[in-house]
Amino acid sequence: MSAAAGTPSQCLAEYAERIEALGRELGMDFFPVSFDLVPSSFMVEIAVYGLPVRMRHWSFGVRYIHHLVRQHMGHSKIFEVMFPGDPCQAFMLEHNSLAENTLVTAHVLGHADFAKNNQLFARFIAMAGSHILEQSAARANRLERALAAHGQQRVEAVLDAALALETHIDINQPLHRERYAEFVAPVAQAPPDPFRDRFARLPGEQRAAPAKAPPQPETDLLWFIAHYAPDMEDWERDIFLAVREEAFYFHPIYACQIMNEGWASYWHARLLREATFLPSDLYVSAIKSHSDVVRPFAGGQQLALSLNPYHLGFSMWEHIIARHGMETARQVVREEDDFGFIRNYLDGELAEQLDLFVYEERKDGETKVVSRDIHAIREAILAPKFNFGAPAVTVAKVGADGSLDLRHDYLRDGRGLDLGQAERVVDYVTRVWRRPVTLHTVDFRGVVRVLPAKKPLG
Repeated sequence: MSAAAGTPSQCLAEYAERIEALGRELGMDFFPVSFDLVPSSFMVEIAVYGLPVRMRHWSFGVRYIHHLVRQHMGHSKIFEVMFPGDPCQAFMLEHNSLAENTLVTAHVLGHADFAKNNQLFARFIAMAGSHILEQSAARANRLERALAAHGQQRVEAVLDAALALETHIDINQPLHRERYAEFVAPVAQAPPDPFRDRFARLPGEQRAAPAKAPPQPETDLLWFIAHYAPDMEDWERDIFLAVREEAFYFHPIYACQIMNEGWASYWHARLLREATFLPSDLYVSAIKSHSDVVRPFAGGQQLALSLNPYHLGFSMWEHIIARHGMETARQVVREEDDFGFIRNYLDGELAEQLDLFVYEERKDGETKVVSRDIHAIREAILAPKFNFGAPAVTVAKVGADGSLDLRHDYLRDGRGLDLGQAERVVDYVTRVWRRPVTLHTVDFRGVVRVLPAKKPLG
């Protein structure tokens, strides 16, 4: 097939239109996608900030420098960034080759198909909204007004605390969640004697007791602090709730990373293979890029000690479709996240084929394979994804003096905390709680530690 006439941008637009039509013919059902070609500097900012326009914070500058260093060392190349929604918004590098951006177009359509059909995505998009870019820009605008009104130091202190807790949400609760009930109805008890029975029946004698907050351990730290911090101002609460809203939007992307990247990779490979209208040289170049994306380890290496989600997800979808057919694959897309995907569909045969294993690194620098058991492999893959990747910390109680008691469920986590980092987070929280804050945890050796109550600054 001869190349499309016109500039690379015109050729890409023509190929994109025909690839979308091919996808529909093959049974894909995706959200509409808006594609934009952007310079590399803009793409790096999106990768670092997570969004094209987001609330300003110093930590993003640190990430930006780190990413530039990795990029200059040849360790990081971004082909595209895609934001799920209706419509989806995709950004591609303007200096990518035509073959690379043709592959990216097909890949993004796979993401758009997954986002439209996966139940977890549907639930969180319904709560957080399907226009994340506009919503994020509005939040950034509110932050700029807060900076002008209250100064950088005060606003940054609130953002320090909110971003330190951004993964501490309760995904089983709705985004727009009501406060706890203010009062608890009295529990009916058998009266001990007739006099007390008559006394209890007098008007006004049975009063509802004030409810304690939290009524049970609370895992949604952002929500709790936003609603119950004693002296928090409205603009500070707005920042906490804005960070929480963005965390809800990003949760399904994190929870379905292996599935989603694998599904997109499966579809970009299939679309390119069946797009007979593509020139042969472009197809060969695009397939080479595909091979680079889904290979298990970096070029020149013979062993991978870290997992490539593109490789694992792509291999699993090919395995599922070959064994069970596309209808079953569609059902898996609808119903699962990475936990169900890995536990139910990564079998021993595929793990052996992919040469998967569990390893440990010893203090002397030696790396040792400790297991090839399929159950151990599954749990090793999923371990970093538990609880949004965050330690399981809850609000246990608020004292009569307003002090905040935090508890780390280290038995559930199976790990201790980096005490230096934990102390910094406690300091951040104290600045917005404005009462003493205590955290109960263990260190990396499993020794119980209580980070002492921090008095508020100022």
